Formats: sequence, structure tokens, C-alpha cells
Amino acid sequence: MPILRASRAFPLALLLGAASAFGFEPFALWPLTIACLAALFLLLAQALTARRAFGLGWWFGLGHFAVGLNWIATAFTFQAAMPAWLGWIAVILLSLYLAVYPALGFAAAWGLARAIRRPAALPLFAAGCWIASEWLRATAFTGFAWNPLGVIGMSIPGVPSLAPFIGTYALSGLTILLAGTVWLAIAQRDKRAIAFAAAPLMLAFAAATIQHLLPESPAAAGPLIRVIQPNINQNEKWQEGAEARNFARLVRLTGKPGPEPRLILWPEVAVPWYLDEDAPARDTIAGLLGPRDLLLTGAIHFNYDRDGNPVTATNSLFGLTPTGRLLGRYDKSHLVPFGEYLPMRSILSKIGLSRLAPGDMDFQPGPGPRDVLLPGIGRVGAQICYEIIFSGHVIDATHRPRFLFNPSNDAWFGRWGPPQHLAQARLRAAEEGMPVIRSTPTGISAVVDGHGRLLASLPWHRAGAIDARLPLALPPTLFSRIGNWIALAVCLAFLSLGFATGYGRR
Repeated sequence: MPILRASRAFPLALLLGAASAFGFEPFALWPLTIACLAALFLLLAQALTARRAFGLGWWFGLGHFAVGLNWIATAFTFQAAMPAWLGWIAVILLSLYLAVYPALGFAAAWGLARAIRRPAALPLFAAGCWIASEWLRATAFTGFAWNPLGVIGMSIPGVPSLAPFIGTYALSGLTILLAGTVWLAIAQRDKRAIAFAAAPLMLAFAAATIQHLLPESPAAAGPLIRVIQPNINQNEKWQEGAEARNFARLVRLTGKPGPEPRLILWPEVAVPWYLDEDAPARDTIAGLLGPRDLLLTGAIHFNYDRDGNPVTATNSLFGLTPTGRLLGRYDKSHLVPFGEYLPMRSILSKIGLSRLAPGDMDFQPGPGPRDVLLPGIGRVGAQICYEIIFSGHVIDATHRPRFLFNPSNDAWFGRWGPPQHLAQARLRAAEEGMPVIRSTPTGISAVVDGHGRLLASLPWHRAGAIDARLPLALPPTLFSRIGNWIALAVCLAFLSLGFATGYGRR
């Protein structure tokens, strides 16, 4: 391929990045993502300066994030404080920032390959540097971990079997390495480099195949759960006069008590009432439960000063008994910037910006992963909505729960957001060996087992209920014990192999 000028190489990188986003849900065209990354390696191999390598990574990232995160623009259509077109501005501005991380990763990989005078080592260096850059993206400035590259592996048979051992970021590194190996095989004749790059891929493929073929242990019969999806759109949720109609949907879908106790699961902030303050509201909901039923639902909680004025609010989860008694409370800890709080409020509010969720008071974060103890069931871990995307931060390690409940409000997220959210929840389940139950207003509600497999789900924008047995939690996985230190080890291994390709050569 002839060497392209920047005026052609950068737009091509932008198009490759945009096309690569179709490897995520709802399309799951993962071979396209691999092909786009392999083509990017071809462009990187032509780069003569670190600035050119950084630019290629940045333009690729811009297209990748702008297409993959298009659902963010939909959220702006459900508020009146700002013009809806500002949503597309937000998508572009966020993508301009997020593109810095792949740019840093590819520029660093290019520099390392250049330093040892081994361009063919680029895939190994890129895999290691991508792991570091993706972890940094998930942690810097509160982090934005949406759509890590490794999540496309949930569509590839056998690949989810690797998640309990190496976690999300190492899976992302393997994805980069696979694309780089494709480039090596097509564009390079360096057998030594191909062997070094292919070795960890073959090892991972063998491990995934063995795990995939092992017989499954029989699942224990857990308690009966009923997952509710009322199909209440965001513009209906806070609509004046809609409270009774929306509650009627929850009543109808909750159904009548049966001979067996049920755990009923409602979505995030399913009702507009303040449950810990409103005893009549609790009694109304408790009236839907059988004598041995329990309910988990989201609601808003306020903290007050000495004069009785609300000073902080939390996005919370409560357990409720048939007598109207509350069983614990979990406060969401990883809040959505601009959704649940406005960063730099004193500055941004003056130029007309506000948060998307209704109300003037910003939510405050909770202390982190905590459990709610339910009689007859045990510890229930909670991750409200967006929190489920943060690998290694979803379970209280000292008190391993029986399952993770992920009440969410995906009604904000358009068509692309809900299936992407579900794929990331499945990856958390596979990493931790922990069933994940999702209840959302408009979908996709689901029951996921500890292998990350989808056992039951309700389609987007369809009201319904899922009746299922609670899947069995698996023993703690290697990832659940060690966490993202594994990703660091894999990162260092890739970098070491990259340097090893040049060992003994001038």
C-alpha cells in the first residue's frame, strides 16, 4: 500500500473507527471491528513520527466513540431545560475527549516498536498499551468505562469463558492483538513476530475452548423471582397526571400472590414516592405482596439538616416486606455526570447548562458496593443502572452476595444504549461468576447466569414480566479474587513479549 499523506490517512482512520463501532451491540459485527483495527495497524506502520501515530489513533477513536455513543443524544430529548440538538454536540465533545485514550495507547506502542527498531512488534506493544489506556479511561475524572473493546467478545462463542480469568481490559488487549496478528499475517513476512503475537492468542483460544466444552454443574433451584418491565417511557415517567396510570402498570405486572414466595424486582426509581418517608405509599405497595413475598425497588432518598431542610439526595434501592417495613438501603455510588449531577455547577449553570434528570438538587454518591440482606434469600448486591459498567467495582469483596440486582432506567438510551448496557452487564456476570438480574422501565430487562449467558429477557419497549428461578452463584472466580491486577499482569506480559521479538537482533 502506498504511504498516504495525513490529509488522506486521518479521514480514513476516522472512517475505520466509525465502522469499528458496529462490532458492539445492537449489531455485534465483531469481524468488522477486527478488520478495521487491522487496517489501522497498516496505517500506523507507515507513520514516521509519534505525532502521526497519535493523530491516527485519535481520529480512529473519534469515529469509534461518536458512532458507538450516539444514544447519548437521545437523552437530551427527554428534558426541556436545554435544546435537544445540544445532545449531538455532547456526543461529539465527549468523543473528542475519549479519543485521547486510544491515541495515547497507539502512540506509545508506535514509540516502543520504533525504539527497538522492530515495527513487527507493534501488535504486542499496542495490546499492552491499549489495556493501560482503557483502564485509564475507566478511572480518570470519575471514569467513563462504556463499551470497552473486550465486550465484543460476548458475541464470540467461547470468549466469555476467559472473562473469569483475565477480566475485561485484558480481553480488550487480546482483541487488539488479534487485529494486529491479522495485519502481521497479511502485510508482514516476519515469522518470528507472528509467532510471538500468535502464541498468547492460541493459548487464550485453547483455554476458552476447554472451558466452553466442560460440562456444566447442575444449577440449584433458587427462589422464584419476578422481574417487572412496565414499558414506561421517560417522557411519561414524570408527566403530570401519569402517576396513577404508571402505578397501575406496575400493579398489573406484579400479579397476584401464589402458593410460593416471590422476590419481585422493580426498575430504578420505579415510583415517584419517597419510600422511607411515606408510610402510606409503602403500605400501598406492600398490599401487592403475598405474605411471604419481598420486593426490591428503586426510589429517591433525602438527607436533611437540623431544620428539616433537604440538603442531599441519593439514588437508592430499598427492600420492602409485606408489612411495609423497609429492609436496608443501597445508595448509588458511581453517578452519571450531567445526568445525576452537574460538574462545575457554579460555572456551567451560568451558561445555561443543567443536569438531565429532573430537579435542582444534585445527587450525592454512596460509599460503594454494599449488600441488602433479605430474609430467606440472603445478601443481594446492588448496582444501579450505569454502575454495572465498571469492571472490578461491582461487588463488596468482604460479603459476596447471592446475586447482583441491576435496576436501571434505559429509557434514556435510545435504541443502541440498552443492548450495549445488557452486554456489559453480562460481562460483569461472567467476570464475577455472579448472576445479574436487570429490571428496566422500557428494556432490556433480563436474567443472566454466572457464566454471562442470557437465560431470559424482555425486548425493548415491550411491557411484561419474567418469572424465573434465581440462578446459582458460582464460586469466586480468579478475577473476583484478584481484580484488575490481572489486567496489569497481562499488560506487562504483552510488553515483555514485544521486547522479546527484538532480542538477539541488532
